[in-house]
Amino acid sequence: MNCIENYPLTDITTMHLPVKCKYFIEYESVFELKEIINSELYVQNKSLQIGGGSNLVFAGDYDGIILHSKIKFLNILKETPDYVIIEAGAGIVWDDFVKFCISKNFYGTENLSSIPGEVGASAVQNIGSYGVEVCEIILQVHCLDKKTGNETTFTNAQCQYGYRDSIFKNEYKDKYIVTSVEYKLSKQPKFTLTYGPLKHYKESLSSDDEMSMSAIRNIIIKTRDSKLPNPMEIGSVGSFFKNPIVSRDLFDILYRQYPSMPFYQVTDALVKIPAGWLIENAGLKGFKIGGAYVYEKQCLVIANNGHASSNDVMALCKYIIDTVKEKYGILLSPEANIIL
Repeated sequence: MNCIENYPLTDITTMHLPVKCKYFIEYESVFELKEIINSELYVQNKSLQIGGGSNLVFAGDYDGIILHSKIKFLNILKETPDYVIIEAGAGIVWDDFVKFCISKNFYGTENLSSIPGEVGASAVQNIGSYGVEVCEIILQVHCLDKKTGNETTFTNAQCQYGYRDSIFKNEYKDKYIVTSVEYKLSKQPKFTLTYGPLKHYKESLSSDDEMSMSAIRNIIIKTRDSKLPNPMEIGSVGSFFKNPIVSRDLFDILYRQYPSMPFYQVTDALVKIPAGWLIENAGLKGFKIGGAYVYEKQCLVIANNGHASSNDVMALCKYIIDTVKEKYGILLSPEANIIL
């Protein structure tokens, strides 16, 4: 366990804003985490668990304890000819877990390649990409109660997963810390190739070609790199807003006005519209407030030119939401976790 006072968060969050926390504590086991929770320092301060800092926007300095997991074990709990169950420590880098699964020919994570963050955050955020959400492969989530220190396990159903949503972002927000996650992965070929470049990949294969997880991973990495800034070079949290899901009636009205608008059918009554298209078509591509700006290659991203303050990012977020609401009647919701 390592505790540091007045710790700068600039380099451990991908938005790279000039903020700090009162205390920063890392732990390597559930036992150490329990010790922290039972300490006087913890009782006297508010606290926040973070992963890779890839989905966090701090509205200012954090007057409390930032906790970070370094629990990094990988255990295969069960294996059959058809599937495998793996338990992964919350501190494992998510993309390292994806690479491990692909190397073992375990299907299910390949569409989630190159998503920043850690295993623990994947279960809270319900990360998703190219037609796949992590909740489709999560079996159970192991947690520690922040108040009592008791260990608790939540089944997939109990996590109440939705689009970039879970019970840990709502009813149980800030009440539990994820310590590990169990994933159930297929050992039989199982692909989701319905989105964009993956659909083109499928169509390009001849009948004799064999689909490859590695090929899918490479396509996704190349696509993401072409659209999203490298956080080592340009501060961002990737997709800042959720893609809104609207009623079919509203969509029909908008589609008559904007026939080039891309969309994805969710149900007969619901349609998903790319937030990036809404933002760009509202004339906000490259729009800037202070050091924060709408990223030119993907308008779903709010980027930091190296000089952005928390106020700049929050002001730009509000301006985008207000502009899109006025133009389309659609209220965007941040995918980023904004810490007030």
